[in-house]
Amino acid sequence: MIGRVIFIILFYSCVTNGFGQGKKAKSKKTHILFTISGRPVLSEDFMYLYNKNHQAKPEEYSKENILNYLDLFVNFKLKVEEARKRGMDTTAAFKTEYNSYRSELIKPYLPDNKIIDSLTNLTYERLKQEVRAAHILIGVKPDAPPEDTLAAYNKIFNLKKRVMDGEDFAGLAASYSEDPSARTNKGDLGYFTALQMVYPFETLAYETPVGEIGGPIRTQFGYHIVKVLDKIPARGEVEVSHIMIRADGNDKEKARNAIFNLYDQLMAGAPWDELCRQFSEDQGSKENGGKLRPFGSGAMASVPPFEQIAFSLKTPGEISDPFETAYGWHIVKLERKIPVPPYDQIKSQLRNRVARDERVQISRDAWQLKLKKEFGFSENTKLKEEVVAGADSLLNDGRWNSKNQLSGDLFSLQGKGYSVKGFGDFVQKNQRVEKDRPSVIMEKLYNQYVEEALMKLLEQKISKESVEFAMLSREYYEGILLFDIMEDEVWNKAADDSLGQLEYFNSNKSKYIAGERAKANLYSSSDSIFRTPLRTLIQNGDTTRISSFTRERKIRTESGLYEKATKGLFDKLAWTPGLYSLENNGMYYLAQILDILPPGEMTFEEARASVVADYQQELETRWINQLRKKYPVKVNEKAKAYVLDRLEK
Repeated sequence: MIGRVIFIILFYSCVTNGFGQGKKAKSKKTHILFTISGRPVLSEDFMYLYNKNHQAKPEEYSKENILNYLDLFVNFKLKVEEARKRGMDTTAAFKTEYNSYRSELIKPYLPDNKIIDSLTNLTYERLKQEVRAAHILIGVKPDAPPEDTLAAYNKIFNLKKRVMDGEDFAGLAASYSEDPSARTNKGDLGYFTALQMVYPFETLAYETPVGEIGGPIRTQFGYHIVKVLDKIPARGEVEVSHIMIRADGNDKEKARNAIFNLYDQLMAGAPWDELCRQFSEDQGSKENGGKLRPFGSGAMASVPPFEQIAFSLKTPGEISDPFETAYGWHIVKLERKIPVPPYDQIKSQLRNRVARDERVQISRDAWQLKLKKEFGFSENTKLKEEVVAGADSLLNDGRWNSKNQLSGDLFSLQGKGYSVKGFGDFVQKNQRVEKDRPSVIMEKLYNQYVEEALMKLLEQKISKESVEFAMLSREYYEGILLFDIMEDEVWNKAADDSLGQLEYFNSNKSKYIAGERAKANLYSSSDSIFRTPLRTLIQNGDTTRISSFTRERKIRTESGLYEKATKGLFDKLAWTPGLYSLENNGMYYLAQILDILPPGEMTFEEARASVVADYQQELETRWINQLRKKYPVKVNEKAKAYVLDRLEK
């Protein structure tokens, strides 16, 4: 497969600048440059390819070069025409390969990449700021029935009204929020930044001004209203070490005394690492000086004092006063502060995180709504509900079959209907074992079916509007056909036809003349130690032991006739029979020259590699002559003159 891709790329020299930009096709008069068996080839297509394949090479825009390229282009189109006539583009293998290439080619033109790029930029901008916000949550599951959803919405709406009428947000959060932490933190989530909250909540927090109330907004947890308490420039991450003394039950006073005693020792100059190893009760960090992984705002939300103290330290090495958290008493030492890195430095990593986040799906859903509107999406809601309701437990096992008698179109796009039967076929091909309710699985498959239909229409639109995509698609289409038919008609024939090779060699012996050659055996390895024992074996003529020795020591062996110019290492030794040790490009050699042969005709075996290549060319020339007779080529001389004029200029 890789060889085929390289062949197609090299054949077309696909180096289009601005590949992903998708220049729109302009409406203009086209010129037919030539026809092959009535099939037209446009002058604009020829000029496009010529310009692309000869970028930054002004010396190649001569009349002679252009006409030579035109001749090659005609030959190429003849081969493709023959492949079409044989139906090579109708096979399952061809369709699979072409569709695979096409799906990769279209990716840069699809909104997904633009969505992710845009969201990555937005996320980075948000990473440069931290938000402190409080919220009230009324929980409702994503698949809750409409009556439960409405009840939750009414409840959160009434709570917002009470806040707007002057009631205390913190008090209402403590009393009514269904976030369990609200009983203690009164809804205050502390400082956070991008990618730490679910996307709809993050967006609302960043878009709501300080002091104001945002929402209601729905997330996977339910409905929220948000009060933005503060916004500050991002503090990046902080890396600290700590010493911890646990405080359990009646030992709280003992723990407090212990931590202050350690603090006094530190202030008196006692080594931090020694005290940490001896007294810290954080078993996970005490052996490495209490060092913790770097963390940013919100990462220590469960222990707010720890985060607050850690970020308050200014200078590496600075030690905090003892303080208490839910886990016990701590002393913290600042190791380093890590600012938000430049965009270019984290772009790749950030893009990967964004691509896995729900924000991409939310943006994609919005894009799909836009596409539906553009392509005139119209849904038969009642019929869709009947189809979804008809899902049974066989769908959980991936064994569902369309047994109902429903008919009609589920939806239409650009006036074209998409039937229940078509959807049934799609389900049977794409179902797999899943645990969700059958109706949920069927709904998901329906959405996939709609998305696939939208994507096909979008591809058609891109093909019409983007010159690059249309040309690249055609190049891969024709390139696959060319590769397949060249294999059949030239490459395999030349490689397998030993009699034909020999006949060609006998008819063209004068082409295969060798200069003076050395008949030699070459032994090589990256380790020089093999040469002394092997030299002894060669001098003794012990061929059996030579074979065993080279095989066991994995010594590379080659034998043949070598012209001095074709093997650079021969320049480093005498051009006479003998046994020579030498080093070349980090490899160690033992070269045994058996004889020096005078210039003369090569044997068939000597010339075979060159013969096969020449025989391929011979077969291709004969085949092209046959194709030119089979498929009449008619060149439009006016269009050819137009092409020459445009390209030469």
